[in-house]
Amino acid sequence: MPTSAHQCESADVTSPATVTPGPVPDPAGLLRRWRSAGQLPRQAGEARSVPDGGWPDPVTHVERLPARPGTTAPWPGWVPDQLRDALAGRGVREPWQHQAYAAELAHGGRHVVVATGTGSGKSLAYLLPALSTLLADPRATVLYLAPTKALAADQFRAVTGLGLDGVRPACYDGDTPQAERAWIRQHARFVLTNPDMLHRGILPGHNAWSHFLRRLTYVIVDECHSYRGVFGSHVAHVLRRLRRQTERYHRARPGGPAGPVFILASATSGEPARAARQLTGLPVEPVTEDSAPRGAVTFALWEPPLLPGARADTEDLTPVRRSALRESADLLADAVAAGVRTLAFVRSRRGAEVVASTARRALEEVVPGLGTRVAAYRAGFLAEERRALERSLVHGDLLGLASTNALELGVDLVGLDAVLICGYPGTRASLWQQAGRAGRAGREALAVLIARDDPLDTYLVHHPEAVFGRPVEATVLDPTNPYVLGPQLCCAAAEGALTTADVELFGGAVVKQTLDELVAAGLLRRRPTGWYWTAPGRPDVDLRGEGGAPINVVEAATGRLLGTVDPGSSHFLVHPGAVYLHQGVSYVVDDLDLEGACALVHAEEPEWSTHAREVTSLDVVSVREYQDAGPVGLFVGDVDVTSQVVSYQRRRIGSGEVLDTRPLDLPARQLRTVAVWFTVSPASLTAAGVDPAEVPGALHAAEHAAIGLLPLVATCDRWDIGGLSTASHADTEAPTVFVYDGHPGGAGFAERAYQAARTWLGATRDLIAACGCDTGCPSCVQSPKCGNGNNPLGKADAVRVLDVVLTNLPEPTNAAETMADPAANSG
Repeated sequence: MPTSAHQCESADVTSPATVTPGPVPDPAGLLRRWRSAGQLPRQAGEARSVPDGGWPDPVTHVERLPARPGTTAPWPGWVPDQLRDALAGRGVREPWQHQAYAAELAHGGRHVVVATGTGSGKSLAYLLPALSTLLADPRATVLYLAPTKALAADQFRAVTGLGLDGVRPACYDGDTPQAERAWIRQHARFVLTNPDMLHRGILPGHNAWSHFLRRLTYVIVDECHSYRGVFGSHVAHVLRRLRRQTERYHRARPGGPAGPVFILASATSGEPARAARQLTGLPVEPVTEDSAPRGAVTFALWEPPLLPGARADTEDLTPVRRSALRESADLLADAVAAGVRTLAFVRSRRGAEVVASTARRALEEVVPGLGTRVAAYRAGFLAEERRALERSLVHGDLLGLASTNALELGVDLVGLDAVLICGYPGTRASLWQQAGRAGRAGREALAVLIARDDPLDTYLVHHPEAVFGRPVEATVLDPTNPYVLGPQLCCAAAEGALTTADVELFGGAVVKQTLDELVAAGLLRRRPTGWYWTAPGRPDVDLRGEGGAPINVVEAATGRLLGTVDPGSSHFLVHPGAVYLHQGVSYVVDDLDLEGACALVHAEEPEWSTHAREVTSLDVVSVREYQDAGPVGLFVGDVDVTSQVVSYQRRRIGSGEVLDTRPLDLPARQLRTVAVWFTVSPASLTAAGVDPAEVPGALHAAEHAAIGLLPLVATCDRWDIGGLSTASHADTEAPTVFVYDGHPGGAGFAERAYQAARTWLGATRDLIAACGCDTGCPSCVQSPKCGNGNNPLGKADAVRVLDVVLTNLPEPTNAAETMADPAANSG
């Protein structure tokens, strides 16, 4: 079972002998009080009355993880006294056993991935060999890669804080002043950066970095579990390009090693060695036994109640589930009032602001001035503001912080008592990362997962074995994705002609085929000495797959830049007429200039919200694999998806009443990707009791729920994938449900769904059947991203469709699906 642990992840690690927590509030006692009827504050006007017997108990499950002592190991003999003394000054008297083991592997020249719990001190595992080598060899260099600039800056402060002579650490990213960059290239020995800067800044100018690359001894890849999907596939090739250049410069140094040792650090994850091998292209030794101490953890699953007549502005008494944002704000306010230092993770920037402001208002009503001890934390704040918030939380000036996942990765926080997780974060790896932020330094901790009104959240809070009884997911990436491989080969060729030796480095036979296609397209030129880039400039490749430059949202009257929207979301969020929210202020979009990457807006507080409507068509290009199961077929293959936002609805705020539908003139968008789909014969549906007229609604409902549940078996979010259902598709000539990756070339999610189809679709069927609504709701078959306004939907018939599929699909015969089964590893 993945667990949280309690030793800081940066270099200032607390040793077992110095863990002396003082008296702290009782987080588990707070949970018991929350479960008492009527204890939680409620928003005024939210409901007309308290139900008979008080509020229902929202806790569906409580898991108790016992405390665990730590196990230390002696210092490796090669650690210099100077480094030992510096670490002792930070409270580290001996390393944990897993830290010493991983450090020994790396120091011995073996590539290693450390995949242990949050707060287990992974950073010391890589800093021991890296810093020891820098101190022993004045010519050696180290490269550190983090997925975010904030994490690299945090590690920079940790290394600098050790006060080691001659290490010369430096951050090299997009914020580094030009005047400092030349000095870093020539003199820095421990360079901290991110994959984007390695891709755009270091590798294209490798000649200027030759001194650094020639002496490169270790490459540290921190939080490597975050490199998944298209982003992870790009990073895999960036690391191969790095290996290519370092091997070139190392060969130029007679007697030097073949290349640097890679040390990867990951949250607890499934198959970490396999994921690390995919990422680096190297054999990697896994270190997964966590020997750090852990305080006791109480972990609760919380489902906000269904409230009768929850909308005060209407006579509609249909039960509505209480918002997870409001529930989280109430819990945060109550925790702060009890003196419990609490971090609330919220999925969106706007949501973090809403939770913080709602909690502040509630606290001010109880104790004037107490609201100032709650704040929001998110991307978009200045680095100085973020550091100030972190310090205030650690020192106790702040008791509550509502944050996006910006605080999930690495940034060191000590002394938290509780973590609230507003909505499942998408993967169990992220869930345990976030939960592990509480209870560090041996303290007892409370973690609460608060379910959104969403199929996956609903499923998880009613199936605790899917949370606590399973290993976390394996990271999914696909370096052979042609939409990644081709552009990355162009980047590599622009850095130096590709040779036949490079074909194996980048992937073997598929690389040769791709090179032939690039030559045919005129992007590369084949010569006896290799493949050469033909254009005068460099290839323009976006690692994060966001599809071009972000759209700037500009206030028309003042020219002020309010924010940015990624191109993929712009048709939905900033189309003409859209209502756009920024820092609690409402704006209406006047114009969207896609070529100029700009949306002009004006401030306005309309009485409606806007919801874009999209039409989608899909063509099957090829089938990679399929299962013939009689009346049911299961397929995975390549598809072309065409989508276009054609209109938007204006809905009255509060009641949700549709005021009107307005047309839009936006261009269609094309996507070649990978999909999984199943077909069902019309005769089998009729035999199951699905009337032919009801087939479209039945398939549509099954599609929505299947999209919502796919993150159960694949490391994706529902916003990473799309779907389409039809009573008769031209390519399959049968009722069909498609679910496709929302990234060019695919991201590995559809393949994973195909491998784990019975588990995935079985959980989808059970979720729909167990939902207490009559005709479908957001907890089962309604989707927040449906382009057809959630119409038509047939909840009961969706269960019948999935029954037919599950009855005919064969039982799994491979380990992949067995591992995905929520019951297979329960305990």
